[in-house]
Amino acid sequence: MRQFEVSARRRGPSMADVAREAGVSGQTVSRVSNGRDNVDAETRERVLAAMRKLGYRPNSAARALRSGRFHSIGVIMFTLSSFGNMRTLDAIASAATDAGYSITLIPVPHPTQGEVSVAFDRLSEEAVDGVIIIVEAHLLDESDVELPAGLPVVVVDSTAGDRYPVVDTDQAHGARLATEHLLGLGHRTVWHVAGPERSYSATGRRASWEQTLREHGAEVPPALVGDWTSESGHALGVELARDPDVTAIFAANDQMALGVLRALHEAGRAVPAEVSVVGFDDMAESASFWPPLTTVRQFFGEVGRRSVETLLHEVEGGRPRGTTLVDTELVVRRSTAPPPR
Repeated sequence: MRQFEVSARRRGPSMADVAREAGVSGQTVSRVSNGRDNVDAETRERVLAAMRKLGYRPNSAARALRSGRFHSIGVIMFTLSSFGNMRTLDAIASAATDAGYSITLIPVPHPTQGEVSVAFDRLSEEAVDGVIIIVEAHLLDESDVELPAGLPVVVVDSTAGDRYPVVDTDQAHGARLATEHLLGLGHRTVWHVAGPERSYSATGRRASWEQTLREHGAEVPPALVGDWTSESGHALGVELARDPDVTAIFAANDQMALGVLRALHEAGRAVPAEVSVVGFDDMAESASFWPPLTTVRQFFGEVGRRSVETLLHEVEGGRPRGTTLVDTELVVRRSTAPPPR
């Protein structure tokens, strides 16, 4: 008898308890719990007040069984350390919350077919409505990589072939803006500190840099490949600083640009009087570099918002969309100037 009484005391408030407290029907409480709009504002507030008073929480599992929706989005991400990925993830979480969804994050240590497939299977077990994949390596655009069927998928930062909707920054346009800015100042050519070769965004920026130089009849110097870190930018900047013919450098992200700036300062090469430097990302700290960095601004918030919007369009039965590109913007600061005469 005592055991039964303990169990009864531990039972949380029910929908019927809320209905009695608010003086409405159980059906009205159900409508409010499910976010339906066919309840007048005064009644809704009375029901919500009763829920708060009693500590009632709608049973999301039961609601999912009734509606076939879990109101949860899965996110598979290769690395949590990069500036762009974290900004994109933050925007996805905000957009999902605004839409009434939660997110479940599965980081993958290595961007391989096996690890992505395992992460996808785990999300299937976590009861999500769809998946956003942020794996910047050339993986999903390879013909032998397939994801299990059954869940809507949106890919960020990859071509993904024609199999999945893609949302990405317009990498090519951003690199063109940076390169043309330096050429327009009068530099004969532009050297490039590129990102890792397995990175889709890095290879897109590099290809656009090279194409832009060729279109303008400028010499194409060999690209120097870094790993996105300021340390790699510094090491490559040391090489570039030794060459007096180098007057303009486009780094594939702001962190590597920071390392390049340090190397130029250490070598006594004045920026921008002797060498101009442009980055890519527009980190919050870029305006505080010395000199303040000219860079290409990415709109990570828009990428995240459109990723969620595209996924929910498919979750709700819409036809899968193709590729959505988010534009970039050149932010001119004090790290660029005409070449020395």
